[in-house]
Amino acid sequence: MNLFAEEVQYYRLLEKGYEGELQFDAWMGSLADSENWLILNDLLFESNHTTFQIDSLLLVNETLYFFEVKNYEGDFIINEKGRWLTLAKKEIKNPLLQLKRSESLLRQLLQNLGINKHIEPYVIFINPHFHLYHAPLSQSIIFPTQLKRFSKKLSVKPASRKSIQMAEKLMSVHLKESPYKRVPEYTYEQLKKGIICISCQSCELRFQDHILVCSKCLCRDDVKSSIIRSVEEFILLFPDRKVTTNAIFE
Repeated sequence: MNLFAEEVQYYRLLEKGYEGELQFDAWMGSLADSENWLILNDLLFESNHTTFQIDSLLLVNETLYFFEVKNYEGDFIINEKGRWLTLAKKEIKNPLLQLKRSESLLRQLLQNLGINKHIEPYVIFINPHFHLYHAPLSQSIIFPTQLKRFSKKLSVKPASRKSIQMAEKLMSVHLKESPYKRVPEYTYEQLKKGIICISCQSCELRFQDHILVCSKCLCRDDVKSSIIRSVEEFILLFPDRKVTTNAIFE
């Protein structure tokens, strides 16, 4: 369906952030000994009646590394008042203030769980095409060019039993549903029907030589996997509707 401009912008921001988290996860997975590390991703907690999100936690025996991942692209500047701006003078949220707020809430949560851990918080700028003018000499900021040097700091030991128990405690209070989820209202009748291209999200697919070919981007996909993907989308969008042959055919 057609989305309003602000809905499209919000979706693009979510998509960009998610891509950055995937890049960070891939980077962490590429590091030596990372298979033995205890990493928790995409966490949602509530502390002191406030909900906060954490991109990634790395649990080490005496230290809890807390990562806020940003996938900013382009040139940014910090002005004389400490505000973060694009070069077009559009103000954005200060990631360091966001990090400080989340660190405080995480510390309160750990205290309530009876966990005493040293927290090391970092904002990770993962996009190689990011540049920040007037960047502060902050130990909490890791730029793309610093990732390799920073990885040496993470030469940690395999997770201990104590760290595993701590992870289990954190997962037990992880919120599965965000109270701030902003999904546009939609109905079954208003949505365009059809199998969607996995590459460009077009509905212009044609059946050719026992496969589906996108008329827009020429992406080729297996019919069975395409239909299964459509069934999964149907269930996601309409969890209260029965999955029947007729419904999927339509």
